[in-house]
Amino acid sequence: MSVVSQVILKADDELRYPSSGELKGIQEFLSTGEQRVRIAETLGENEKKIVDQAQKKLFQKRPDFRSPGGNAYGQKQYNQCLRDYSWYLRLVTYGVLAGSKEPIEKIGLIGVKEMYNSLNVPVPGMVEAIRCLKEAALGLLNNEDAAEAAPYFDYMIQSMS
Repeated sequence: MSVVSQVILKADDELRYPSSGELKGIQEFLSTGEQRVRIAETLGENEKKIVDQAQKKLFQKRPDFRSPGGNAYGQKQYNQCLRDYSWYLRLVTYGVLAGSKEPIEKIGLIGVKEMYNSLNVPVPGMVEAIRCLKEAALGLLNNEDAAEAAPYFDYMIQSMS
């Protein structure tokens, strides 16, 4: 799923060595490795803080989600929402580490709209939750790291919208 594995698999499928352009892509990927690891560490170490800030902001914007009849009403449903928020944050770290949106697509987004629709969970609410996660997470990163991580959140938001 990383740039390296994608280059290797493509070259092998075509029975050739990686091209100079592909090797430059690998070189760039490797040169950003320290940054990608730093971002993943920050997000992972602050998961509870990020999820807590995100859920507070979401439920402040949408108190109807926690009200009777709302999808986060009751402790079980509320805990399931928090579990999903953590899962989406984890997906972002996978994408950042891989330097690719592919893990987010393959692991987390295929069928997600259909699943939420079948559970009567409003997809726009999940999109707003991811926006809140993005805001909370990027607030913990320096500007350069936030710029690197933001597109992974945006990809999920766009895919679910």
